[in-house]
Amino acid sequence: MSVSPVKRQKMESALDQLKHYTTVVADTGDFNAIDEYKPLDATTNPSLILAAAQMPAYQKLVDDAVAYGKKLGGSEEEQIKNASDKLFVLFGAEILKRIPGRVSTEVDARLSFDKEGMIQRARRLIDLYKEAGIGKDRILIKLSSTWEGIQAGKVLEAEYGIHCNMTLLFSFAQAVACAEAGVTLISPFVGRILDWYVANGDKKAYEPSEDPGVKSVTKIYNYYKKFGYKTIVMGASFRNTGEIKALTGCDYLTISPKLLAELSKEHVKLTPTLSVKEAQACDLEKIHLDEKAFRWHHNEDQMAVEKLSDGIRKFAADAVKLDRMLKERMFSAENGK
Repeated sequence: MSVSPVKRQKMESALDQLKHYTTVVADTGDFNAIDEYKPLDATTNPSLILAAAQMPAYQKLVDDAVAYGKKLGGSEEEQIKNASDKLFVLFGAEILKRIPGRVSTEVDARLSFDKEGMIQRARRLIDLYKEAGIGKDRILIKLSSTWEGIQAGKVLEAEYGIHCNMTLLFSFAQAVACAEAGVTLISPFVGRILDWYVANGDKKAYEPSEDPGVKSVTKIYNYYKKFGYKTIVMGASFRNTGEIKALTGCDYLTISPKLLAELSKEHVKLTPTLSVKEAQACDLEKIHLDEKAFRWHHNEDQMAVEKLSDGIRKFAADAVKLDRMLKERMFSAENGK
């Protein structure tokens, strides 16, 4: 049934309605998008920072990061690493001026299988935020949801009070291990799950409620709420607004500027599809995963194994590109190039 123009004006946009049921997070490093859509929180990753760092509007942040890396000195590699960390924090600090909540800052994906390396890098990022006058309560440190990443998150939360956002999450095993580790938030990737099923199956289109990514997040949400886990479920990596609307009621959803724009123009009635009450009535069995059980259950999910390794490779590749860009800015003039 079509909605009359008068009623459409009165009806809130799909985005405004979504905000009644779900915390909306902007998945971007672009400040203009954050100003426009007014999310509570924002997330960044190496790919987003790499894209933003190449925009003319953000060259001062890059210059400041380069100057910081040079000032600390050390080997070329150390200077680049320090400049990179500073760049992530400078973007995070600017984003925090525009939102009331928290920003997610990612630990280098090349450390995905190095528990101690992730802990050290996370603490370094928190120290840099502290130097900028920003407390750790406004930061979520993003870690890959490998076994090592999940255990790093457990230590950071319990011993250092550093809140973690577990990213690149595709399997139910990853979600269970994150809940048992007591991390603050998980980011199950809806769209990348859909991508895998479209690429590897006969079915090329799914109704939102049947979307494999939507079903995965729904199961995780229901499991967490049924068994009283405090870890926040934040659906991520969406391919269309149908996926987002099908997860109305999820704790958090992190959404790209493109899809935020589409939701702001849609005027359809949204009703929550996820709720604590319905989750608690679900027929789910509580499970415990030690390292051996985690590795086995995760390995049984071919999609999750392939998408996790692919995601780590892609984020690592963008981290390398960012390092290369910083290296050119820091050393090419000195070398007479």
